[in-house]
Amino acid sequence: MRYVPAVTRPIRIGLLGCGVVGQGILRLITSRDRSLERRLGAPLEVRGIVARDVARARDLCGLDPSLVSSDAGRVLDDPDVDVVVEVMGGLDPADAYVKRAIDAGKSVVTANKFLLAERGHELFERAERRGVDLAFEAAVCGGVPVIRVLREALVSDDVVALRGIVNGTSNYILSRMTEDQLDFEVALRGAQEAGFAEADPTLDVSGGDAAHKLTILATLAFGAKILPRQVATEGIERIAAVDVRMAARFGHVIKLLAIGRSLPGGALDLRVHPAFVPAHSVLASIGGALNAVSIVGDSLGPCMLSGLGAGAMPTAMSVVSDIVDVGRNLLMDARGRVPQRAVREGLLVARDVRDAGQHVGPYYLRFSVLDRPGILARIAGILGAFDVSIRQMVQEGRARHTTDAVQVVLFTDPCRDADVRSALREIHLLGGIVEPARAIRIEEG
Repeated sequence: MRYVPAVTRPIRIGLLGCGVVGQGILRLITSRDRSLERRLGAPLEVRGIVARDVARARDLCGLDPSLVSSDAGRVLDDPDVDVVVEVMGGLDPADAYVKRAIDAGKSVVTANKFLLAERGHELFERAERRGVDLAFEAAVCGGVPVIRVLREALVSDDVVALRGIVNGTSNYILSRMTEDQLDFEVALRGAQEAGFAEADPTLDVSGGDAAHKLTILATLAFGAKILPRQVATEGIERIAAVDVRMAARFGHVIKLLAIGRSLPGGALDLRVHPAFVPAHSVLASIGGALNAVSIVGDSLGPCMLSGLGAGAMPTAMSVVSDIVDVGRNLLMDARGRVPQRAVREGLLVARDVRDAGQHVGPYYLRFSVLDRPGILARIAGILGAFDVSIRQMVQEGRARHTTDAVQVVLFTDPCRDADVRSALREIHLLGGIVEPARAIRIEEG
């Protein structure tokens, strides 16, 4: 029996957003039109483009300028648009536009990790009820196909753990601090000048962006409804040059990690924070703005995916790949064939997330203290009282005057996070402590 596609006309696209990613999407669609048509089985046609500022939407790659409008209705209400592509970013009006597209029976492709992390479960449920696709490969790690791997390639396995570098801005800053021995603020300014950090980098350096991405990854990996507020999050703002130097001295580098683990008993361990990782490990070698995700399957074992996690063309590549995938479903009249969260709404399980204070592992602790007799003994005594055992202690130099601070670094044996935090609060009340202590987890695995 000869296959006859359900749709024989072009797959028609409405694009919401014409910034750098939107223009990258247009560039791929127009420059690779023949290749994409062969792979899809139908041509792609851009039906409309929505831009906040029509005057700035200049690079249309030869498309008719009349396609551009600031009126989203020209895309959302057009019955001939099959796929709405949302690359505007943010929550509003993107949330309303995506809902409107789904309710109109249109499949959606988005790169908006903020939207999916905060309101994704509602959107996915809505798409399932309406019988349309909601694809989002570009929402996590740009051009790295981690979403498709978790959703489809590992469907026969149980994911035990995942750990990754999923924020290029923070990774670039930490890489510069390591390679050039820079302070955080200097490295941040360099990242902004190089275009790797926004004018307001708060979401990136605070760990918030990585937490949004971990929310999405954990939902796919563990088949559970995860929300950003369940992810214990800590940023890199307080990492200092001395911390980077000490990490190198003891055979480590500092990385901002997103970690998800399935624990015995069914709970999940979800964390985003800076960590010491061994300098010989694969994650330690992921420099600059690169992203990487290590996935451990019960049957597969470890698997590493790495590549450019941001930028116009890597992100656009993932978006266009999703457009082709959604277009294939339209041609086969098979929308919603693959659950976008790996399992359907009614089969998502409720799983507890372990309190971050229960995490057990070794720590790097740095104290800025006045060089006075007895202060180190008092610090050690308080740590011991909270079951925090010291494995190694290092003091950098000697103070010239009693008013000068010295840096004291401690490496601990595995201990409970809540005990470390309680001890540090009490130590901060001691006389001679110049500033709050710095605690960084050590991830040896």
